[in-house]
Amino acid sequence: MPAPRADVAHLIHTVRGQRVLIDSDLAVLYGVTTKRLNEAVGRNATRFPEDFAFRLRPEEISNLKSQIATSSWGGRRKPPRVFTEQGVAMLSTVLHSPRAIAVNIEIMRAFVRLRRIHGEHAELARRIDELEARYDDSFKVVFDAIRALMESPAPVSRSIGFGRRP
Repeated sequence: MPAPRADVAHLIHTVRGQRVLIDSDLAVLYGVTTKRLNEAVGRNATRFPEDFAFRLRPEEISNLKSQIATSSWGGRRKPPRVFTEQGVAMLSTVLHSPRAIAVNIEIMRAFVRLRRIHGEHAELARRIDELEARYDDSFKVVFDAIRALMESPAPVSRSIGFGRRP
């Protein structure tokens, strides 16, 4: 039976210069409550140093809430915990269900896709700079338009949940 596939790239946020996933989003993906996920992390605290998982500061919480537009964080006693790519990988040593393993694989693939996309944009920007240096100001409008397109990607509609691989 093929592993369930989740498109988790839209759940990855940037906080403190790192790509992270929020504990409540991970809990939904793993099919556990946020409380249970954080309990498992607490019981294995030495596996989650500050560069693997950390709690959000109040200003980071409000910044993420404004980006996401809707919040599922109401009524929490502690600030959300976020996990870096290494923290998510470490979760696989704490959560042992088949679903947790399948979800972890998809999350790792999403992080790899994001790194690849970021690298492709950096290479494209470098090439545009080289072309711009070769041409005069008459092409400046074209280059500015290309840069604007690179900076603001069009929103992508994605389905939510798990599905079979095509």
